[in-house]
Amino acid sequence: QVQLVESGGGLVQAGGSLRLSCTASGRAFSTYNMGWFRQAPEKEREFVAAIGGSGTNTYYGNSVKGRVTISRDNAKNTLYLQMNSLKPEDTAVYYCAADRAAALRSSASAYDYWGQGTQVTVSA
Repeated sequence: QVQLVESGGGLVQAGGSLRLSCTASGRAFSTYNMGWFRQAPEKEREFVAAIGGSGTNTYYGNSVKGRVTISRDNAKNTLYLQMNSLKPEDTAVYYCAADRAAALRSSASAYDYWGQGTQVTVSA
């Protein structure tokens, strides 16, 4: 089992940047594919990005492609999401999640463990 804690959210102006972190506790962080999702009020949870256990393979959602970078540091048991050129529509609670499957997946229901989320608010 793995416990996940997100941090780094906050209020930023449109066009700005934020880096989110997700720290994992428990064993074998590097054996999990990791993902970032977000959920705005009254909307479904949306896939943002995923990364394989080694950090080599990545996969991005269409709404953020080109503006975000997912990365991980397995020595620190930490997942990151660098977000640039932020827009008001990026406002949401951002969640990290861990997936034991071999392939990178974009469906929230496929992920086994979730953090509590961190709020990102982008002002116009």
